[in-house]
Amino acid sequence: MTDFGAARAHMIESQLRPNKVTDGRVLGAFAEIRRELFVPEHLQPVAYIDEDLPLGGHRYLMEPMVFARLLQAAAIRRTDAVLVIGAGSGCEAALASVLARSVIALEEDPALARRARAALVEHSIASVNVVEGPLSQGYRPRAPYDVIIFCGAVAEVPSEIDSQLAEGGRLLAIVKPASGIGRATLRTRTGGVVARRALFDAATPLLPGFSPKPVFVF
Repeated sequence: MTDFGAARAHMIESQLRPNKVTDGRVLGAFAEIRRELFVPEHLQPVAYIDEDLPLGGHRYLMEPMVFARLLQAAAIRRTDAVLVIGAGSGCEAALASVLARSVIALEEDPALARRARAALVEHSIASVNVVEGPLSQGYRPRAPYDVIIFCGAVAEVPSEIDSQLAEGGRLLAIVKPASGIGRATLRTRTGGVVARRALFDAATPLLPGFSPKPVFVF
């Protein structure tokens, strides 16, 4: 039988701390959330490995180190409202909820949304609202958001989602062009202007619907 507590502690000490995750609040969130509840049963023994884990339908639970560094860069405050896009089985939304006031977990796959709700109930997390809808549209009814995080790579951030970021807000995404590796990117809105800064490289799989547009050669 897997000792999930030991596996969780090992993840923090061998994957997060050695890879520049130093924020105590982020480390505390990873110590609190039981990652094994957010993966299919047959993957529970490997829930804490340093890989993206398949959830089905070309969807993945993000590698712990990558999402930890995104959370750290987001600098989530206790008063912040967060939008998690492509919430999948809900693990990333659960982690964000430890740091934020409220979290909207946007998911378009009904089966994943059901799994997310069940795992969040198991954790007794009430500050996450799982909503279903097209990922590329964000969730305007609760906009603007202090923080927006994509749970998967995107070729580009849709302007509709950019417009849902509050003044002073932070948007985190792995931006992956048609060729080359993905790059974790921080976008900040100040005075209505969005600035971009590359943070680190990441081989995170693309979210369905966010692939690069085909290039036609005449």
